[in-house]
Amino acid sequence: MIIEVKVKPRSGRQEIVEVGENNYLAYLKSEAENNKANLELINLTAKYFNTPYGSIRIKRGLRSKNKVLEIL
Repeated sequence: MIIEVKVKPRSGRQEIVEVGENNYLAYLKSEAENNKANLELINLTAKYFNTPYGSIRIKRGLRSKNKVLEIL
C-alpha cells in the first residue's frame, strides 16, 4: 500500500490523522534533524497500521515535509 503523508515536526504531540483516501497528516514531537523525524514517522506509522517497523519505507520525500510511504 502506498500512502502520502504531510509531516508537522516539533508539534508537541504524536498523532496521525487521515485527511483523505491514502492521505495523512502526521504530527511529530521530533525535530527534522539527523533523521529523527523520519524515524519517529516510521515508528508511529507502524503503530497506526499495526504492522512491523521493518515493513515501512520512505519512497519519496526523505528531506521534505511531503512524503510517500510504502507499507509492505
